[in-house]
Amino acid sequence: MEKRAVFLVLSVWLLLGGSAALTFSSRLIHRFSDEAKALWTARNGNAGNGVVSWPKRNSLEYLELLIGNDLKRQRMKLGSQYPLLFPSQGSETLFFGNEFDWLHYTWIDIGTPNVSFLVALDAGSDLLWVPCDCIQCAPLSASYYNSLDKDLSEYSPSLSSSSKNLSCSHLLCESSSYCKGPNDPCPYIIEYDSDNTSTSGYLVEDKLHLKSFSGHSEESSLQASVVIGCGRKQSGGYLDGAAPDGLMGLGPGNISVPSLLAKAGLIQNSFSICLDENGSGRIYFGDKGLATQQSTPFLPIGGKYEKYFVRVEHLCVGSSCLEKSGFSALVDSGTSFTYLPPEIYDKVVLEFDKQVNARRISNQEDFWKYCYNVSSQEPFKIPSMRLKFAINQSFEIHNHIYSYTGIEGFTVFCLTVLRGKDDFGIIGQNFMTGHEIVFDRENLKLGWSHSSCQDVNDKSSVHLAPPPSGESPIPLPTNEQQNTNNTQAVTPAVAGRASTNPSAASSLQIPTLLCLMASLLILRCLL
Repeated sequence: MEKRAVFLVLSVWLLLGGSAALTFSSRLIHRFSDEAKALWTARNGNAGNGVVSWPKRNSLEYLELLIGNDLKRQRMKLGSQYPLLFPSQGSETLFFGNEFDWLHYTWIDIGTPNVSFLVALDAGSDLLWVPCDCIQCAPLSASYYNSLDKDLSEYSPSLSSSSKNLSCSHLLCESSSYCKGPNDPCPYIIEYDSDNTSTSGYLVEDKLHLKSFSGHSEESSLQASVVIGCGRKQSGGYLDGAAPDGLMGLGPGNISVPSLLAKAGLIQNSFSICLDENGSGRIYFGDKGLATQQSTPFLPIGGKYEKYFVRVEHLCVGSSCLEKSGFSALVDSGTSFTYLPPEIYDKVVLEFDKQVNARRISNQEDFWKYCYNVSSQEPFKIPSMRLKFAINQSFEIHNHIYSYTGIEGFTVFCLTVLRGKDDFGIIGQNFMTGHEIVFDRENLKLGWSHSSCQDVNDKSSVHLAPPPSGESPIPLPTNEQQNTNNTQAVTPAVAGRASTNPSAASSLQIPTLLCLMASLLILRCLL
């Protein structure tokens, strides 16, 4: 026994300490080879079907068995626990133009019994909040808006049997320092960087109603526990048309809906948004996009992935890729238009103006400085625009122009790229239009592909099978599960647009998986 122990210790030392000087190898045995057949016979004898049904090499039975095994492996890889999920009322996103601040929205159902909310989609923040036991909220009556055919809803935790307060002692409570006791409801306040816009209230846990879909089965329904901000008081833009019925934060923080669904094991840690050129679109949780899509890594800010930042190497106008036009950019579906750092903006608009063969006019809209007036008889050229990322990845912009009919048959078009205030840019909804944008949080990268934003039934990518049908509630991840997260939560009090300087971001560091063989394996079992 002692000799065996010494041999084991020596073997481990050789494998770990002396691994640089050793090379290990093993022979591969095909499952239907004569050698595999001999091993099978030695272990099982001639009993059973092991020898009798052994297929003849290259026979039809041989090929059928190989194909069958391939299909088994594919099903194992796909699994049944990672479906594509979307809100129970459908994956469609809605756009109402200026009346709702140029944002994209979707209908969701919350609580028991379920109540419907029209929430804005915002990848720049984390919390899902809705108007709730309101002290100061936007009007919710359909008669107040031109685009609605039914009233918006107000949430009341006391009317939902599945609702419960998120206590100050919960790991997801980022504002526990403001609590009087550990069992008090967790307060929140989110302040955004536009027009003194904010929302405040307290956090609750309740059920979000979802559906899943696979290309090979019917839709199935489920409920998942999520954190919801009971938004008792709103200010600024939230009282003037932006997100009157709430907002779904899609950021990387622990409290966001994609994070909670991934931690509960319901989806792959990724989601996609697709905004088409007709004002509608789709959202899917768990979608990693197409294998052919282009991508670029996310940037950490201060060593943390608290926002979806990327590095743009060049901005190109027409066929001209401008020198020294690189910048870091926040990818934010909650920002309607695209903002460039001042120095980059000045270069871009000058190049755009140089390439346009139309008459520039003074525009009444103060925020769009570069507008042009053309008649239907005049030939005119609108320069294309694209972003270039590392490894020659290219992002074609389909919606950098806004046009409208002017007086006397003239058309006015404006460049909808705006001058930002910071040394980083914001890639907003207008640049995302015409693409499926994939926020692959598992692999820390942004993916994109040109798309007409078709429904899930028409998507050409493989869809993973849904879980067993039924509506058993999925609880919030435990505190232990929360601790395993590799992204950092954004404190609700500062969960608005990122204020950290991205230019000081360290280079992307994606952990490398190192595989070390700790022992020699002898193949004794055949698949």
